[in-house]
Formats: sequence, structure tokens, C-alpha cells
Amino acid sequence: MIIVNLDVVMAQRKIGLGELAERVDITQANLSILKNNRAKAVRFSTLEALCRELKCQPGDILMWIPDGEDAP
Repeated sequence: MIIVNLDVVMAQRKIGLGELAERVDITQANLSILKNNRAKAVRFSTLEALCRELKCQPGDILMWIPDGEDAP
């Protein structure tokens, strides 16, 4: 299972949903879906823009958990 830790990275960077959505040029609704781990997919261009604005690596946002294990 893939876990999205976008909320954690956003909190560490002290950036809100609206500001990040504007910087990345994505709707707040779509960013919220991603942030709340309800997205089924993410475009590389969106992931790249998130990493650019949050000054992080994709692995800071996405984490793989083997099936059967609980998310941290």
C-alpha cells in the first residue's frame, strides 16, 4: 500500500492547503484528496511541483507499506 505523507510535510514546512494549491496550480479539492490519502493516482508533473515547492524528495511524500502491515 502507498501512504501519502503530504500533510506531515506541509506541517513541517508550515504551509497551508490553499497556498500550496496555488503554488502547484492544482485545485484545493484535488490537493485535499491527495493529502488525505484518498487519491488513486498522482501525475509526475504534480509530484514534481509538490517537491519543488516543499523542497523535498518524492520519498518524503510517498511511503510504501507492505500488505498486512499497519501504517505508522
